Amino acid sequence: MSTSKAPYMSILATVARNSLIREMTFRVNFIAHSLSVMCWTSLQIIFYNLIFQFRDSIGKDTGWTKFPFFVFLGTVMIINSLMQTFFIPNMREFSEMIRQGNLDFVLLKPIDTQFLVTFTRIDWSSLANLILGICVIAYSLWQMAFTPQIVQFMLFPLYVIAGVSIYYSCMLMMSCVSIWMTRNQSLDQLWFYVTTFSRYPLEIYKGSLGLPIRWIFTTAIPILLVANVPARVLAKPLTADQFPLAIYSLVIACIGLYVSRKLFLASLNRYRSASS
Repeated sequence: MSTSKAPYMSILATVARNSLIREMTFRVNFIAHSLSVMCWTSLQIIFYNLIFQFRDSIGKDTGWTKFPFFVFLGTVMIINSLMQTFFIPNMREFSEMIRQGNLDFVLLKPIDTQFLVTFTRIDWSSLANLILGICVIAYSLWQMAFTPQIVQFMLFPLYVIAGVSIYYSCMLMMSCVSIWMTRNQSLDQLWFYVTTFSRYPLEIYKGSLGLPIRWIFTTAIPILLVANVPARVLAKPLTADQFPLAIYSLVIACIGLYVSRKLFLASLNRYRSASS
């Protein structure tokens, strides 16, 4: 792994352009995948609309009534879309590189290995969910009695980036396990099961069963911070009660990126070349 400086933004732009060219080569497949992603997400919107025909909020006394919850749901869509576009396919490919021995060729390239593994390609068709998520948030804010302040709109992208950073850190650490296991086909399934908890507001996790789940997924595996913090920032008035969780989210994002980086480098030291 080279430690010399490299024009990373230029390389990323080249990867983005080549990925788009590759996807545009098969335009029907690109359109079909984009539509299937949006259809799946639209079914979730329909499902929650059905729930709100019978309930005023998600969870008793949680404060997540219909349109604030749809701001939360739109935030989940945006973050999941960014993960699927930039990171999840590449983390899958990382596991296959290890199994097939192709990581040897990546290590020989004069660029940071983590950067190259992270941005091997970009799945442009998954950005369809980002557009849909923005539309859901915009419509929900229009329907809400509460109007967010300018500072809330400014903070929202910051906490979306923090949420994506937490997700990325968790997934990178899970992918590093592949170096020890050589083959890790359960990564996708494990990722789906774990992140299911992050798709719902923090307030529903209460009682004898919910509190342990809430503690685990805000400390040990802090995925409950991913969508909850940016959604709160935008959907609810800024109060002093929100500050501790907001600051904690930023700290966890920074720690997660640092720890995942160190674990990735340590894992590479344990990597056994295909030729060894």
